[in-house]
Amino acid sequence: MDALEMSGVDVVSLRRPDTVVLHDVNWIVQEGDYWAVGGLLGTGKSDLLATAAGLVPVAGGVFRIYGKEIAAGYEQDLIEARLKVGMVFDGGRLLNHLSVLENVALPLQYHENLTVAQCHDRAASLLEMAGLADYTSRMPGTINRRLQQRAGLARALALRPKVLLLDNPLSGLDPREALWWLTFLDQLSGTGTTLVMAADDFRPLHGRARQFAVLKDRRFLALGTREELGRHSEPLLRELLHD
Repeated sequence: MDALEMSGVDVVSLRRPDTVVLHDVNWIVQEGDYWAVGGLLGTGKSDLLATAAGLVPVAGGVFRIYGKEIAAGYEQDLIEARLKVGMVFDGGRLLNHLSVLENVALPLQYHENLTVAQCHDRAASLLEMAGLADYTSRMPGTINRRLQQRAGLARALALRPKVLLLDNPLSGLDPREALWWLTFLDQLSGTGTTLVMAADDFRPLHGRARQFAVLKDRRFLALGTREELGRHSEPLLRELLHD
């Protein structure tokens, strides 16, 4: 089954909605896929993922989440489609006026028929899974970026999404922290969750992701499977692999 489908999609900038950053994107993410989408700084990786999460309307073309076309509007069926996709923002992007626990509980309070106590219990379990059991009462501004990003992961998983999008989560991490993320995502992929990770370095993902693409010259270029990468002549691929 196709989890995400873009057909002739024009992707706009998150910060400048009147600016198209990617033209004519044709992309199918099948259920259970593990994609790595690479590109240099400013090529539209974050904008593509925000569009794939249903957070930004497309400027042209057709975008579907599990067969449901996503267009402007907040009808209930569109909301239900969007809730199948979770997103981990670069740096976590937590709300600074809420505690770490409250940040993770927030989606549950909006979208689940649970008491506040039940939401907090579920959020605490997610934070424990992310190695943050000792940080539940902390405010985002009092913990470092590495921990904020893990909290963002816990929040993205709160509603048990079928698809998880991750905006460059390995950027700036030391080897130990990067390995934690890669191992966690391997386990998540093993449960059938569909993964799409934006990256500026393909080396950590070469033996883990199963499908690869790059963003270049405002275009989306699918490169194929990891087995096909060695036969691909795209120069940007060599840069992302540091060959």
